[in-house]
Amino acid sequence: MIPPPQSMWRSWLIIGSLVICCAAVAWRAGGPARIGQALTSGAALFVGVLPNLVLGFALAGFLHVLLPADLISRLMGQGSGVRGLLVGTAAGMLTPGGPFTHFPILASFLSKGAAVGPVCAYIAAWALIGLNRFLVWELPILGPQIAAVRFLASAGVPPLVGWFAGWLFRAFRFSL
Repeated sequence: MIPPPQSMWRSWLIIGSLVICCAAVAWRAGGPARIGQALTSGAALFVGVLPNLVLGFALAGFLHVLLPADLISRLMGQGSGVRGLLVGTAAGMLTPGGPFTHFPILASFLSKGAAVGPVCAYIAAWALIGLNRFLVWELPILGPQIAAVRFLASAGVPPLVGWFAGWLFRAFRFSL
């Protein structure tokens, strides 16, 4: 469930480099006061999202413990085919929450045998056809006609994304 160190160091290197570049620009723009403002703003954001992070990782931990690996593997594993893409799409569409919830869950699913295609279908469905966002935001704000047309136009995309992602993963001979 924990990402391998070789995948994390690249992320740390990229984000660390961006932080150093931004710090240099902030220093030039306003010296130590500007650095302090940036760090205060970052700390406030961290405190604001901390509850979501804690809950998202706790949910992922519970799902990791409660969902049997053979179930995940059977529903979303390498041999699940179209059914796996549809399960990933349905799960992504139905699961509410933001990235703090979804990505820890998906990391858990991958560690339990889910294949790349269904996981990518899940991500695409969450981004494109999330039912919670559709009901809470799109219908009341955009109206039923535009919301329905946008939803229907996007509904077939997540399985295609999952299929193509799985194909690319195999074509490049990547491994988990």
